[in-house]
Amino acid sequence: MALLEIKDLTLRFGGLCAVNKLSLEIEQGSIRSLIGPNGAGKTCVFNCLTGFYKPSEGEMFFNGESITKNKPHLITEKGMARTFQNLRLFKQMTVLENVMSGMHCRTKAGFIGAVLRNSFQKSEEKIIREVAEECLDFVGILDKKYYIAKNLPYGDQRRVEWARALATQPQLLLLDEPAAGLNKEEKARLIDLMRRIRDERKITVFLIEHDMGLVMKVSEKIFVIDYGLKIAEGTAQEVRDNPRVIEAYLGKEEKEDAV
Repeated sequence: MALLEIKDLTLRFGGLCAVNKLSLEIEQGSIRSLIGPNGAGKTCVFNCLTGFYKPSEGEMFFNGESITKNKPHLITEKGMARTFQNLRLFKQMTVLENVMSGMHCRTKAGFIGAVLRNSFQKSEEKIIREVAEECLDFVGILDKKYYIAKNLPYGDQRRVEWARALATQPQLLLLDEPAAGLNKEEKARLIDLMRRIRDERKITVFLIEHDMGLVMKVSEKIFVIDYGLKIAEGTAQEVRDNPRVIEAYLGKEEKEDAV
């Protein structure tokens, strides 16, 4: 059984069809990519998966359970985490506080415990801190845990967001353009990190990315959409050689000129 299954997912905004009967499966323990030209509908797919958009048609299943109508916090609790194309950090908070906030979906003490500061609350806070520090160590910035998030270089701010997503203890991690704004060295470390997330933490990775070099290196399978419609899927080599993919990226006229 697939960890994530999408069946005939369709998303419309008025007369615009942003996602058109998309079907795909993500297997447990895999690294998969969703690519396509600008405006192809990639982020719309992620927004549907995480409950920010409600599909017009179709169904989505996570661990065999329908999540089609679930709200974002319920989807996170079930074990799906995401990062965003544009950073969404609490910029005035410390790095550690940002990552600790990712654990809120796993806490149980509640409001009363927070007010009374009972032993259970204190024990839970200790666990949250330990998990957050472990996630920061995993992405390589534990030494910056007391920095204010906005004062970090952009690449390190990205790492804070990845650590916060890991702190939710997901089974599936959705990365929306994780390489955006990173230099060559940082992209190389990102490839290594994604593989470690899968191999060491047993977390399945599904990413959207425009950097084709990165996608081809890290992905075991790639899905390609154009105008919301899936036009290809397969290995890096199969996708690279697919005429429909070439046309979607280069355009028919440019492709003919290049021949």
